[in-house]
Amino acid sequence: MKLIRPLAALALLIASALPALAADAVFPPGLRVGMVPLIGLSKAKTFPGFESEDGGVKVLVTELPPDAYGEVANAFKANPGGTGGIKPDKLETPAGLAYYTVETGKAGTETVKRYSMIVPGTGFSGYVAVQIPENATKIYSDEAVRQMFATAVTRKEVPVDEQLAQMPFRITDLADFKNVRTLSPGASIVLADGDETTGFEPKPYMIIGMIGATPQQADDRARFAQEAAMQIPGMRESRITMSEQIRVNGQPAMETRLDGVSGKDKTQVTVVQWIRFGGGTSLRIIASAPRDQWSEAFTRFRAVRDGIQPKG
Repeated sequence: MKLIRPLAALALLIASALPALAADAVFPPGLRVGMVPLIGLSKAKTFPGFESEDGGVKVLVTELPPDAYGEVANAFKANPGGTGGIKPDKLETPAGLAYYTVETGKAGTETVKRYSMIVPGTGFSGYVAVQIPENATKIYSDEAVRQMFATAVTRKEVPVDEQLAQMPFRITDLADFKNVRTLSPGASIVLADGDETTGFEPKPYMIIGMIGATPQQADDRARFAQEAAMQIPGMRESRITMSEQIRVNGQPAMETRLDGVSGKDKTQVTVVQWIRFGGGTSLRIIASAPRDQWSEAFTRFRAVRDGIQPKG
């Protein structure tokens, strides 16, 4: 009875709070989708979202490409009865019409309830995945999760300082880039003059992030850098025009340049890749500009590159 009473009290507290869940949405750092987490959930330590104190209840919040919402909406409309015994549902949220599913599964040997929801955003789709252990479903019930989903909201922009604070490095010079977008919270970021609506390729942009262990020998580093450059996503008809060893802020690095085409309009671009080698991780920068804008863009690219400093 000593255990049941506190649990019952928490359940009543959650239930009594449901009608008030609307005004205080929380956005995980760096994301454009947020919601009001249920009582007993706080910011997650190892992923973007919320979790219970014991880590059993998890609410993952993330962003998907803008087309994802439309694909899910079309699938729901084409098959409203669902598949595999999983019936889709929908609800209105401040972010727009959301679609969600509920199913029972396993996490190891433990039975869990899983909820997935997608909402529309401007230039992205918001996605939320919830996992609740069976022994917590009386407190975090279907209705409680639905009420939490109903508070989903999106924002058009994430403050630049908030995005930069999530990175494992400091960027001291943004070189007047107009848009800052987190690609992967705590891992990579894009600086661009364009946006998701028009595409980044027609204007200068940079992708900055950390990569795992890289070769230690100079010859191996050169080969690694060239292979990485030829695998840059979105580049077609690529041709390396230069690759040489340099030093960036006193650290060994490789600079590799290539020409190619990029984007749906087949923009003729020149791309530079810098890999600044470190111990356990290395910094990788990919910077692209239309060929007729290259000279001015390269000066900006170098200003950003030389202003990247380790944290601490």
